[in-house]
Amino acid sequence: MEDKTQSGTPYKHGTLYIVATPLGNLEDITFRAVRILKEVDLIAAEDTRYSKRLLNHYGIETGMISCHEHNENKKLFQLTEALKKGKNIALISDAGTPLISDPGYSLVKAVAKQKISIIPVPGCSAAIAGLSVAGLPTDSFLFCGFLPKKQQKLTQTLEELNPEKATLIFYESPKRICALIKQAISSLGDRNACLAREITKLHEEYLRGTLGEILSTLELRPQVKGECVLLVQGAGHPPEMSQEQLEELILSKQNKNKGTADLARQIATTCHLSKKQVYDTILRLRKTQP
Repeated sequence: MEDKTQSGTPYKHGTLYIVATPLGNLEDITFRAVRILKEVDLIAAEDTRYSKRLLNHYGIETGMISCHEHNENKKLFQLTEALKKGKNIALISDAGTPLISDPGYSLVKAVAKQKISIIPVPGCSAAIAGLSVAGLPTDSFLFCGFLPKKQQKLTQTLEELNPEKATLIFYESPKRICALIKQAISSLGDRNACLAREITKLHEEYLRGTLGEILSTLELRPQVKGECVLLVQGAGHPPEMSQEQLEELILSKQNKNKGTADLARQIATTCHLSKKQVYDTILRLRKTQP
């Protein structure tokens, strides 16, 4: 049913703009983004207090409403109704492109169902910015965002990513980055990588080398500061492993308190081997051990 005004004429629906904002340096915003933010009727911001700094810098006086992960679903009706009545709205996150590990998915999904126009206003993205300077293959990449915090789920997720040939991109907090790198070494191997930290900000830094080398550098510091993007080279074509090498690897990991199935899965994933082959070898070795 078509929405109508009190006079009976149809509403002309507004547009939802998905506007990318700077990661840190306020100069990293497009002319178009500034214009759109000035012209829309309302800005839906992840944190209105944080975004006020950007708006003040460019003399943008448009009113704001909060739209973050804890209240997004509650704001859906209010925002979609405003769009249906002809209001133009810009969605922004604290930094970078909305929806990329930031709020906005529920809103975009709801607005799309209403057949309302949704237009991107491209700009910064930490994942792409980091990839462009990482020195890793860029022809194919997989954005993984923030990984699970619980150890078991983190291990499982990384082991599932082990065969992926594309460059892997992870977001992580400075408090957990060393733990992530340690687990990545265990699950993926000591691959070439790049840690992009504080992109475009005052203490911007890029550490390139193997995961082990990057971890060694970080562990020398009292603490790691700033938001982190970890980029890891995808899987190559590992050399074939002989049966003797497989047995040595199994024996070296037997003291990790892993069950037969878990150990077989980990080794098979890491070494690109048949799980049945690994499982059978583990059983045979355990029978021959005193």
